[in-house]
Amino acid sequence: MSSRTSTLPSPRLPKRLRRLSETWQDVIISTTSFAVGAVLYQFGLFAIFGSRQTVVDPWHWVTLTLICALGLLRRRRSGIGLALAIAVVAWDATIGLTMPILVSLFDHVYAATLYGSRGLSRAMIPLAALSTVATATITGVVVGDWKIAVLATLAANFPFVITPVWWATGMRQFRDLAEQERENATQLARISELDRDAAVVAERSRMARDLHDVIAGHLSAIAIQSEAALSLNEADPATSRKVLEAVRENSVHALEEMRAMIGLLQSTRADEDEKTAPARLADLSVLVDSARATGMRVDVRTELDEDNPLPAAVDLTAYRIAQEALTNAVKHAPNTDAVVTVRRVAGTLHVEVTNELPPDAGAASGTGRGLLNMRERAAAVGGSLSAGPTGSSWSVRARLPIAGMGS
Repeated sequence: MSSRTSTLPSPRLPKRLRRLSETWQDVIISTTSFAVGAVLYQFGLFAIFGSRQTVVDPWHWVTLTLICALGLLRRRRSGIGLALAIAVVAWDATIGLTMPILVSLFDHVYAATLYGSRGLSRAMIPLAALSTVATATITGVVVGDWKIAVLATLAANFPFVITPVWWATGMRQFRDLAEQERENATQLARISELDRDAAVVAERSRMARDLHDVIAGHLSAIAIQSEAALSLNEADPATSRKVLEAVRENSVHALEEMRAMIGLLQSTRADEDEKTAPARLADLSVLVDSARATGMRVDVRTELDEDNPLPAAVDLTAYRIAQEALTNAVKHAPNTDAVVTVRRVAGTLHVEVTNELPPDAGAASGTGRGLLNMRERAAAVGGSLSAGPTGSSWSVRARLPIAGMGS
């Protein structure tokens, strides 16, 4: 993180001026400093430390112009600007130190502490203390009265050196803390994104294993039926034709399932060598019985044609979505009523799981891993999923296209 630039605008500028570039901000600050100094000179408000000086020396205008022009270095070369400003102050002191020069010095000290390098900013505190001691010593030697020297030092160093260092140090700490918080937020967002990607990869691997089992079943049936066709007597062509038709049907289905699996298989490996039978909507009663065992009252409404089976990818996706939705209902709304609706409408499978919300339910964000998995499953087969509250209930609705997936 750069120690010389700041994403926070100078607190000394109005909001409208903060929108300007840093160069224009410095120009405005320098011009304003010169204008204020000119007003002080014009109205005779420039003498300090009880000085009886009433006439502005022409060289005071030169020193004021120089120290204000050095304000253009306040961000990019603040250390050099401060060193040159101190030289101008020393020159002004030889002809009678004036208030406008000290006011401009205030800004240089502030800028060096806030915009300077980290080393310079840290050195400003001991340098401010050292300058206070040096000013008191030199003034005491010149004036010869240590009481006056101490009072003069406090009058000059406290408002024009110590105060800007203290103020700028606090602003710099606030700026660095804000930058650190932004970096932490970025890192947390990245970790969250990696966690989400890992969850998606794990879910796709699980779906691919399910499809693998389905395809393996099709290919096994093809092998068995092909062997049966080879062993049949040529005198029975009707039976041979039926066997070959079955072989063709299983081949087409296997190709369709393989196409779906290629789309889902994104992970190159699985963490566990898990072998499970593919889940189907025919096993929905097992999920329902499990939910009812926890005390939930589940009503199942299905409108499917058993003579027109669903593609395996859509079938297992619908089952997994219903499983996740019921699991969430049992977890977040136990002992309530739930309705599971599965129906086939114009080439699309509609799956909806609705459950009552408990009276003390808070606002759901809809960003949990369970919802992420369900949306990923639906999208993997070309469908969509929405979830959210509807009145006093929570609904999960999935639309899974059947056309083009095989049936």
